[in-house]
Amino acid sequence: MIVSCQALEEEPLHGTIHMEAMARAALMGGAAGLRANGREDISAMRKLTDKPIIGILKRREPDGGIFITPDLESAALIADAGADIVALDCTTTRHPDCGKLGNLINSIHAELGVAVMADCSSLEETLRAEDLGADIVATTLVPGREPDFALLEKVLGSVTVPVIAEGNYWRPEEVVRAIQIGAHAVVVGSAITRPQLITARFAAALARR
Repeated sequence: MIVSCQALEEEPLHGTIHMEAMARAALMGGAAGLRANGREDISAMRKLTDKPIIGILKRREPDGGIFITPDLESAALIADAGADIVALDCTTTRHPDCGKLGNLINSIHAELGVAVMADCSSLEETLRAEDLGADIVATTLVPGREPDFALLEKVLGSVTVPVIAEGNYWRPEEVVRAIQIGAHAVVVGSAITRPQLITARFAAALARR
């Protein structure tokens, strides 16, 4: 299990001091690796552990959306901070041009010497990312509110690179199921590291009683 320790600017726990503490707690609890956003947070977490760190750099777009590690400059910042793996948004929405995405993946390999994880939203995107040289594919950006195990099985049966299950994993049994299906690892984020969302789930359950 990999724990994603992130907080957006508008969230109560935003800030490296909080994310470093969250990462420390995750490691104490048995996390096999971390996922983190930004140079400062990654650098702080690198000092805590030699376990793998998946690094990203989120850029806020004019439309309000978030672009995960959009370019080589972003990738270089997080690789220099200590990330072992750089995750990219490899959706066709953000990277419609296969040539440009392939060049970005190749440049990260050649210039930064780190592995590339493709954050995808569909089977087709995972196949494209593998073909373009991604070392790992992940279901990070698959839409929905629950883990899509049917899609995970299709991805596992279609690609040869390691597959990381990510997105909407809230319960331990879901993590176990993903590993049993064949996922190399599972990233858990909000269910562990966003207390305001955890609280909201409890409150919503009480409201429905």
